[in-house]
Amino acid sequence: MSILRSLLLVPRNLVIALLRVYRAVISPLYGDVCRYYPSCSAFALGAVQEHGVAQGGWLAARRLARCHPWAEGGIDDVPLHEHSPYRRTRFGFVVIDRKA
Repeated sequence: MSILRSLLLVPRNLVIALLRVYRAVISPLYGDVCRYYPSCSAFALGAVQEHGVAQGGWLAARRLARCHPWAEGGIDDVPLHEHSPYRRTRFGFVVIDRKA
């Protein structure tokens, strides 16, 4: 069963890798322009890590829709799960927490 659960994390970790590349290569070209904290790309990364590709992608899309020149901005953290069976590696990938 844990092999199946691990395989289900592959799409999530692929999106995490893409977001990490974006944050390392493209995001610095824009500078500090986001009206929210954390930045939109950091929010998207955290949302996908916490909620998966579908729900995390939806949260990130909603956040991007709110990010415009007239937005008030402010602190907007990713909603967290209380009991997640996963943990994050040092690079940010999501793996099964063996203790859960």
